[in-house]
Amino acid sequence: MSSAHPPLAQVRRSLRVRWYRSPIDPAMLRRLMQRSDLRGAFQAVGHLAIAAGTGVLTWYLFSQGRWVAFAFALLLHGAVTSFFSSACHELDHGTVFRTKRLNRLFLHVYGLLAWFNFHDYALSHTYHHRYTLHPDGDREVVLPKTPSLRVLYLLQLCTISITGGFESKGLIPLLRSTAGTALGIFPRAGVASSPETTGQNSEEWVRALYDAHPEERGKSVRWARITLLFHAAVTVAGIASGLWLLPVLVSFPIFFGNIWKYFVGAPMHCGLRDNVTDFRKCVRTITLDPLSTFLYWRMNWHMEHHMYAGVPCYNLRELSRTIADDLPEPRTLVGAWQEMRATWKRQQQEPDYQYDTPVPTPAVIKGVRASDDDPGASIGDLAPGILARAGA
Repeated sequence: MSSAHPPLAQVRRSLRVRWYRSPIDPAMLRRLMQRSDLRGAFQAVGHLAIAAGTGVLTWYLFSQGRWVAFAFALLLHGAVTSFFSSACHELDHGTVFRTKRLNRLFLHVYGLLAWFNFHDYALSHTYHHRYTLHPDGDREVVLPKTPSLRVLYLLQLCTISITGGFESKGLIPLLRSTAGTALGIFPRAGVASSPETTGQNSEEWVRALYDAHPEERGKSVRWARITLLFHAAVTVAGIASGLWLLPVLVSFPIFFGNIWKYFVGAPMHCGLRDNVTDFRKCVRTITLDPLSTFLYWRMNWHMEHHMYAGVPCYNLRELSRTIADDLPEPRTLVGAWQEMRATWKRQQQEPDYQYDTPVPTPAVIKGVRASDDDPGASIGDLAPGILARAGA
């Protein structure tokens, strides 16, 4: 492990981040935290239905020999399925369905389709929420990040993501990391291949996580093996039946057309401040069109999600409206990218520069202020047992 960071066991003992959370009436917060099987099903089944629709369209155009339309349909199918990792994020929090078994069922479904090792991610993401952008405790997102508009990278995102990168799962690194995990080889595994954790420190972060929690390795290894067996079965079935397009549409679509997910997902932390105790300065909320919002599982309300991670994704917009007077204005997608690019350009001359988001004066409502002990600060069922018992 890099000597730049203390062991995570020491971090958990010594680092206590007292987050500022916008105050909210406790009764309102309890209402917003209510989970719904119906609304959860609308989100989870709806995303799969859209993916099924684009898959059927792609298959039909292929069967008709309409090659140009087929290529565009395949990229659209890839764009829709590239957001499956957003589904895994929410389902890993365990806040989508009221019935826990439904939450776990859909987590497994989406996890298989997205090649997403949710055991690795739960471990990493627990630290990310507890210590957001404090590098000693959170190396899932490490600043600075580059909001790249390089032509070659955008071309890869518009077609097939081979090598991957920020907000994109690359075919080669993901296959290599999943196989490595299945063989029990760390650190080239799981978290390092997640689009949320790609970066210069991802391998060091994986090593730190499993040095601190070796008991979690077995779960990660088993899931990687299940994932490989599932996709191998799909591929063999496609080849044996002559339906070779089947594995392309089921096992590998997440590597096509990643450009949409890239532009939507990049602004959440990029270009902001680290080592602060105010989510309003280290997390960015953006406004999106309804379809992008749906496919991104409402995570464009990202500041609100970090403040009150126990609130289901489908209630985040209402939460945002409730505490709006205490929040900075949401950026538009274009505005967020302009802000990130301006920050990045300035950092080329001033490496230590970080954008300091203007925020309202910290508010108090009837003496109520959220703390890490409040129910709304809960991260749901995300934390593995060892971290939940230890209070992270």
